[in-house]
Amino acid sequence: MTRRFLFVLGSARPDGNSELLARRAAEQLPPDVEQQWIDLSAHPLPEFEDLRHDSDHVRPTEGATALLLDATLAATDLVIVSPLYWYSVSAQTKRYLDHWSGWLRTPGVDFKATMEGRTLWGVTALAHEEPEVADPLVGMLTNSAAYLGMRFGGVLLGNGSKPGDVLKDTQALARAKTFFAQDAPRARFPYEAG
Repeated sequence: MTRRFLFVLGSARPDGNSELLARRAAEQLPPDVEQQWIDLSAHPLPEFEDLRHDSDHVRPTEGATALLLDATLAATDLVIVSPLYWYSVSAQTKRYLDHWSGWLRTPGVDFKATMEGRTLWGVTALAHEEPEVADPLVGMLTNSAAYLGMRFGGVLLGNGSKPGDVLKDTQALARAKTFFAQDAPRARFPYEAG
């Protein structure tokens, strides 16, 4: 299968630091790797409604939900691009991940089996010098990947608050050059043995 990267942009502003860092990393991908970029601000998802005890979910056929479901299913590599907001992902990004719960229960989608073996990545900018403050975001993505049987390539962290600040983070830009070239191991929950 040809590699196909889906970049899900979850910032509240265009060309934010997380997106700038993700684009620097994506520049390093081979030319035959397909890339699709979807900005959640331009394609807002409706609030997620949990129907699992009431009725079946129906596969969306139009709008942002259908676009994101189809793009997610087509991706071999899924990149969550979100700034660190209150030590986790942005609200738009969290809403996208919440929709995964519905897609798991949508007849004919087979979401969990489709995502198994694919790779989840993260790119985030934070306005804090210590990268440990992003541990909740990293943990959420790791556990989500583990639940679906995905591989996890980790999270590329960059420092920046004002627009364009991340382009001054030389260490993050250096890591971006090889970020997607690394081997992504199978994601594991913290309680699983290595």
